[in-house]
Amino acid sequence: MSTAMSTLSVWRFDTPDGAEKAVETLGALSQQQLVTVHDAATVTWPEGAKKPKTRQLTNLAGAGALGGAFWGMLFGLLFLVPLLGAAIGAAAGALAGKFSDVGINDEFIRRTREQVTPGTSALFVLTSDAVVDRVREAFTGQRPELLFTNLSTDQENALREAFAD
Repeated sequence: MSTAMSTLSVWRFDTPDGAEKAVETLGALSQQQLVTVHDAATVTWPEGAKKPKTRQLTNLAGAGALGGAFWGMLFGLLFLVPLLGAAIGAAAGALAGKFSDVGINDEFIRRTREQVTPGTSALFVLTSDAVVDRVREAFTGQRPELLFTNLSTDQENALREAFAD
């Protein structure tokens, strides 16, 4: 078991299809072992749509370290979009407490809400062992904006436990 720091990163794109293109880049980096992808999800928000489309990238990260419940709750909190029928509203307060324990705080939520809007997209990804220079190089030309939070191993384990199925 690696003790490497995992990072939950949020990459924002100026186009609704930017995140999907980034998934291909991420897949290639993963195959070249330049980054380890533990879990990932995309948010695609076409211009004029009332709410974004969200999907967990099970093809990239298998079942995913964080799981569908985590992404459902996070996206519910961020966009009030229940994914997989996750409850929102009254439960959001309790959820916010769990998220803040792992570095997803009000500032993270506020920035993501402000930045991910109709006409944009975002890639949410939990990674470790990234060869940062090579990863940055691979994304050249896609012009993603990185909004991110770092998770310590303890925070990541707490997050996994909090959202264990």
